[in-house]
Amino acid sequence: MSDDPEIIIELKDVHKIYEMGETKVRALRGSSLEVKKGEFLSIEGPSGSGKSTLMNMIGCLDVPTSGKIHLERWDIEKLQESDLAQIRGKKIGFIFQTFNLIKNLTALENVAMPMMFQGVSREKRLKRARDLLVEVGLGERLNHKPAELSGGQQQRVAIARSLANDPDVILADEPTGNLDTKTGKKVLEMLKDLNEEEGKTIVMVTHDPKASGYAGRIVQIKDGVVE
Repeated sequence: MSDDPEIIIELKDVHKIYEMGETKVRALRGSSLEVKKGEFLSIEGPSGSGKSTLMNMIGCLDVPTSGKIHLERWDIEKLQESDLAQIRGKKIGFIFQTFNLIKNLTALENVAMPMMFQGVSREKRLKRARDLLVEVGLGERLNHKPAELSGGQQQRVAIARSLANDPDVILADEPTGNLDTKTGKKVLEMLKDLNEEEGKTIVMVTHDPKASGYAGRIVQIKDGVVE
């Protein structure tokens, strides 16, 4: 791990190979990356470049075939899955292109769910979920289920959910991919505010150069290699 205390996530010479029958897919080919606390980083690359695999590695959702990943002082390869899940749940919030909301839960319940896994009492998690939804402009939609919300509203629920455990890092995987231009701009402005006003570290994967324009640093990935 780097001695720089400002580095919150570090990938070092990370390879990821997926085996599909007799076929081996090399999704990452020796990628290295440092993410500093408080930065807004955009990862750009074409379809099939390894962006999503890289995001999974940064988010500690998967382990590399070879290479090292550190989340602050932890070497994720040395952690039990239960310990890693707890650390990940506290340190990292996720925003997905497809929103990944639970269809039979209300907006309030969707936002409250991550706190349940961290042992937060029902009363406290519902209060924080309510406060977060008000903060993202959905105070009138607390009891609406995903099917009753527009795409932009669902993405705002997803942003509120990503903030539930007050993580240091927000990972956004194509956060505007399913949104119209106007709504996408609002979501990007929300992410920029989280970075500038609340000091959240934002890592965004996108294929859209306009979205990358909101970031303070842009890196490119091509053929599984961070350039």
